[in-house]
Amino acid sequence: MTVKLRSGFYVGKKSATLLALLLAALLLALLVLAILYGRCAQDLEGRGDEAAAAAAPPDQAPASADPSARPPGAWDAWRLPGDLEPVHYSLLLWPHLAPGLPEPRTHSGQLNLTVRCLRDTDAVLLHSVGLAYQRAAVWGPLTGAAAAAAATANGSSSSSSVGVAELWEAPRNEYAVLELRANLSAGALYELQLAFRGKIQHEPEFHGLFASTYKDEGESRWLVASHLEPADARRVYPCFDEPAMKATFNISIVHHPSYKVLSNMPIKDVSEYKDVNESTLSTLSNGTALMNWTVTTFETTPKMSTYVTAFAVCNFDYVTTVERGNEIRIWARKDAIKNGSADYALNITGPIFSFMEDLLNISYPLSKTDLLVLPDMGAGAMEHWGLMTFQEISMLYHPEDKFSLQKYWICKIISHEIAHQWFGNLVTMNWWNDIWLNEGFASYLEHLGTYYIMPTMPLDNIFSYKVVQPVLRMDNELQNQSLSDTGDRQESGALLKLFGLITYKKGAAIIRMLSNFVTERLLMKALNSYLNAFSFSNANQDDLWNHIQKVVDEQNDLQLPAPVKVIMDSWTCQHGLPLLTVNLTTGNISQEQFYSKKGTNKTNNMWTIPISWLRNGTVQPLAWLDKSSKIFPEMKISDSEHDWIILNVNWTGYYRVNYDQKSWRRLAKVLERNPKAIPSVSRFQLFGDAFELRWSGYTEYDTPLYLTKYLEKEDDTLVWESVLHHLEVESWGLIQRDYELYPVLKKYFLKRISPICHHYTNLLRQSFEVLEGEFYTMGIGTIIKTACWLGVRDCLDLASEIFTKWMNNPDFEVPVSISSAIHCFGIQLGSDKEWDFEWQMYKRNDSQGNYHLLFAMSCTREPWLLQRFLQYILNDSVISPDLVSEVIRHVAESEAGHWIAWKFITENWSRLYKRCSFEPLYAFMNSVSTDFEVQVVQVFLNNTLEPEQRTTPTEMLQKAKSRNEERKESVTKMVKWLQRNMDI
Repeated sequence: MTVKLRSGFYVGKKSATLLALLLAALLLALLVLAILYGRCAQDLEGRGDEAAAAAAPPDQAPASADPSARPPGAWDAWRLPGDLEPVHYSLLLWPHLAPGLPEPRTHSGQLNLTVRCLRDTDAVLLHSVGLAYQRAAVWGPLTGAAAAAAATANGSSSSSSVGVAELWEAPRNEYAVLELRANLSAGALYELQLAFRGKIQHEPEFHGLFASTYKDEGESRWLVASHLEPADARRVYPCFDEPAMKATFNISIVHHPSYKVLSNMPIKDVSEYKDVNESTLSTLSNGTALMNWTVTTFETTPKMSTYVTAFAVCNFDYVTTVERGNEIRIWARKDAIKNGSADYALNITGPIFSFMEDLLNISYPLSKTDLLVLPDMGAGAMEHWGLMTFQEISMLYHPEDKFSLQKYWICKIISHEIAHQWFGNLVTMNWWNDIWLNEGFASYLEHLGTYYIMPTMPLDNIFSYKVVQPVLRMDNELQNQSLSDTGDRQESGALLKLFGLITYKKGAAIIRMLSNFVTERLLMKALNSYLNAFSFSNANQDDLWNHIQKVVDEQNDLQLPAPVKVIMDSWTCQHGLPLLTVNLTTGNISQEQFYSKKGTNKTNNMWTIPISWLRNGTVQPLAWLDKSSKIFPEMKISDSEHDWIILNVNWTGYYRVNYDQKSWRRLAKVLERNPKAIPSVSRFQLFGDAFELRWSGYTEYDTPLYLTKYLEKEDDTLVWESVLHHLEVESWGLIQRDYELYPVLKKYFLKRISPICHHYTNLLRQSFEVLEGEFYTMGIGTIIKTACWLGVRDCLDLASEIFTKWMNNPDFEVPVSISSAIHCFGIQLGSDKEWDFEWQMYKRNDSQGNYHLLFAMSCTREPWLLQRFLQYILNDSVISPDLVSEVIRHVAESEAGHWIAWKFITENWSRLYKRCSFEPLYAFMNSVSTDFEVQVVQVFLNNTLEPEQRTTPTEMLQKAKSRNEERKESVTKMVKWLQRNMDI
């Protein structure tokens, strides 16, 4: 059924005569006002429909032009005034998409919105961006059966209207304002009725209602879909677009019958659509036949926020299954469905739903779930209730793709979005400042869901490597953002800044720390209580703390040093992270805020810190640091080298630890004697802390280097991945030109990396099974690449052997985790024959997944091949402009290609600048490593650029110069240390 706007009501003859006189007088008054103020009706594509404006009775006001000035009012505030709350939306949406029509640019809609008045008001504020209005009316107060019908979301019927004097826009705060001729009364229900038209966004604007084109079954097609988080529902339909303004929805979508339509709920009704108010579109023809339209109506939603409403019109196919009564469908391009690329996602989605239900002990409240796989969208995925959307690149898996990590990523992303069905959809934060309650919990639970599907994945290792390590490294650089953001965001665009590393990864890390000290059993019990209490409603972080506190108070085994709110607010309401400075001779531990440079920006921030610790390999009772400094007698160690302590076991705490130098050395000796005495997560935590503390000036330069001495005994690939990451092996190419450092570095690390390299080269020669679908294989690729760079013969032979197999059989699959190393060193050890083959294979399939083929061609040591490679990037049809700078960077970083890249830039500057602005120059600056090179680049800037163009490039060059000076000092210290410790 369609959603219709009422057009009038019935009256008697006498009443009609009186009403006609009143109407004539009112129309005359309006005409005089129009002449005085120069207002006129706009056409349908502007601010109103001229015909509708002429015919509109007094209770229906077309949108008017926005005057240059308005008196102060509620529209001057960024948040809604709170006079009204939504109860139920009846929304009809018509994206103008059909075969034979031009690309979809507009949509139209009709809305009946039932609201409850909380305070008397003569103005209605709705969020609205880029919407043009044809009609607006307000009906009510709804009484008796009408009020009951509205309250149960079955529609409403009333016999009175509230006159709309004017509808105008307040664009600064994104409102449509309905000024009324009478007050709405507190406690009463009313119905707002609006007809509107809006814009459909196009690439690269994948927000609001957007259109996307794609290839399927050999032809180009269009689809329309939505992405409304955080504040883009207002671009699609007028609404109360704040997360706490929850309501139920009846959604209907008008579409061509050849298209599928999807929304949050199952389909309720499908019928032919006819509407005289859309006469222009109704008479559009496809060829010579009149175009027919269909309207699909969906069942009523639960109470939910506007940002999780979802719409899609597409020509996809699907695969389906049922899990505990929940129908699950994966929708994708028909080609992808036919070749089985959606089957893996289908097979794991149901079990992940069941896992989350059992973990939280709350059933999923909907009867169906669609997962829509889009060729492109602005985010990786979106959790709309009942209609989740995903990018193809993060959702489709070809059954023959055994050696990619695609299964892991698909599982992780699906788990994240399913977790949102409880954290975000069922219970929503009151306001965006607590968005971490959505994203932090989804990011935490995604790892539990992935571990459930892939139990061979080491959960602590993966979480520490993918979540804790990167966010700790970045948190000190994001000093002004706390988890529970207290800043007053003054525009919807500013909300997007909340969706970042802090919200996702720090949120997940803090929840993991909380789970560790209250135990997972108690946390899940508290989460069940919290979710039940606020189902279909909203909460803030204090509500969460209260429910955790309640569970803690009900038991006697766990005693906390302070209330849960006091402990957790210190982590969520303060920015940054603490550094624990430990003296194990005295047992003293102190805390301060950690900074990227010691001694800067001192604060008085203090955290309540849970300290997990090991003594001589045995887990000890949890300790708490709840003041700036405290002595722990139990943490004093003796003079024996066999007496040692390590803090923050398995990296469960969100902080860094700095030991006294004696203890750092003792831990290095423990690793040399028996690396397994310290858990693997704690091993790469030691490296992470030691390197970050050294770079920030908190500890001695050689502290992390002492830890590397044991590495020939290390067999954990993620530990190796972490170590090589902190050693910045990606920039070691620059070291090859350093006659002092390179031979010393090579000799030192050859001894340590050779054992694990030989282990994996032997396995890889037998088969690639060791690389099948496991996350930790990423570390193997880094080990192989580093060992080949250091000249390990066994590694270089393996690269050559695999590359030759690929040349002999182009369908031979090189596992993605080692492909970078194999292609690079296969090219380096080969001739132009290998290089030409690589080039042809790249051109045959230049997809994003094959970038490693392109960049590997910079590994050749033949100058003429590098020169030819650089010439290729001048041709748009061969290499796209967005890859030009990356190619130059890779060539410039190689020993053979550094000056070749510079010569190429200077000789082709005009063409490069026209295509890529200053990006090629900046790419070269990344490899500048001597004062002479700085001078050469500066001369070029002075001679080539206009004075006003030189500012930013000169600043970039000065940064390169500073890096060069820091590197000189670092190189000198490292050479001296390596020389002293070469054979120890």
